[in-house]
Amino acid sequence: MTSNVSTQVRGAFVPVQIGPLQLKNRFIKAATNEGMSPNGVPSRQLVQFHAGIVAGGAAMTTVAYCAVSDDGCTLPNQIQLNEQTLPHLRALTDAVHREGGAASAQITHGGCFVFTPQPGQRRPLSASGGFNKIGLMSGMFFKRQMTRADMQRIAADFARGARLAKQAGFDAVEIHMGHGYLLSQFLSPLYNKRTDEYGGSLENRLRFPREVLRSVLDAVGREMAVLCKFSITEGVRGGNHIEEGVAIARALEAEGAHALVLSAGLNAESITTMFGSSFPAENRAVVTNPIMKLAMYLQQRFEKPREFKPLYLLKYARQIRAAVNVPLAYLGGLTSAEGVSTLCDEGFDLMAMGRVLIHDPAWVRDLQQGALTQSGCTACNRCVAMMYTEGGTSCVLGRAGDPILNSLPAAG
Repeated sequence: MTSNVSTQVRGAFVPVQIGPLQLKNRFIKAATNEGMSPNGVPSRQLVQFHAGIVAGGAAMTTVAYCAVSDDGCTLPNQIQLNEQTLPHLRALTDAVHREGGAASAQITHGGCFVFTPQPGQRRPLSASGGFNKIGLMSGMFFKRQMTRADMQRIAADFARGARLAKQAGFDAVEIHMGHGYLLSQFLSPLYNKRTDEYGGSLENRLRFPREVLRSVLDAVGREMAVLCKFSITEGVRGGNHIEEGVAIARALEAEGAHALVLSAGLNAESITTMFGSSFPAENRAVVTNPIMKLAMYLQQRFEKPREFKPLYLLKYARQIRAAVNVPLAYLGGLTSAEGVSTLCDEGFDLMAMGRVLIHDPAWVRDLQQGALTQSGCTACNRCVAMMYTEGGTSCVLGRAGDPILNSLPAAG
């Protein structure tokens, strides 16, 4: 620890233990889709992006949306965890480790939230079958209720994905259980209409996500940190609210998760709950994919405008903190030294940031050195649409990503 760390943020620069992994401080880069994996292969731009995050002071960076199954890819160019991507992922983790940080792979399956069907995939998997409202944008108008055999296969895919992540040099895996992807589709009463032991009560809706967590812990839990990211409130009528969020946290703690990442909202129904502020109309001008243009239009048309407020999820997250002892990563509107101090005082073990570190990868280092106390990020959300540009995700107030680097595979 340097001598010029202010008393206000000193506690955030104390090492923390997450399962078998010790992090040098409490700051982690939250998973954000960077659009830097052409044909599912990490690019040199992605390596540079994540290495820059840890060079800027964060203890760990999270590589988003690593699909564990071919039928679970949400978007074009999403990373797939397989033997072909291992050398490129190893190039990324090696670069992160050279900068003195740790790397986490966010492992996920899109369920019915997919826009790029695989050959022969007419009906995507989900907790329940029937009409697929997400499929209105991709032509997959119906989804298929998962059978027990499907669940066993996907749970095994998560375990295999975690083992591949370890082989690629990752220090942690983050199981994505939020935002409307497959495991979230089991948790949410908006999506889960089953009448068997995997539907109905929250205890039943938790059954498959808990099985996935157990399979991952059994596969890698002694050697890697295993985190779970979930929506502590879905922010939409008929969805889970904070009371369910507390119960989910308790169940994941009981199952053995090493840490929980506290997010909120659903991609389709309540994205402003997730980001804490509205999306600008300018985003549609950046996006060339007509499906994504339509999705953004519908979100802006039907969601109420929301003005950004710092620590916008704190009132919910502190209820989770009061209910469990497992390490918690707060996510949602951390932008200042004052916010860091508040989260330390409130007992959060980790602080996850997305937009702030996209805007300024060196924000943590500058905070530690006393060079700044407030981020310059305006929470305009225009970085979200930048993932569809040739250079990938970047802050519109800074330098755009390099299209050439983003076209080159990470290894080779």
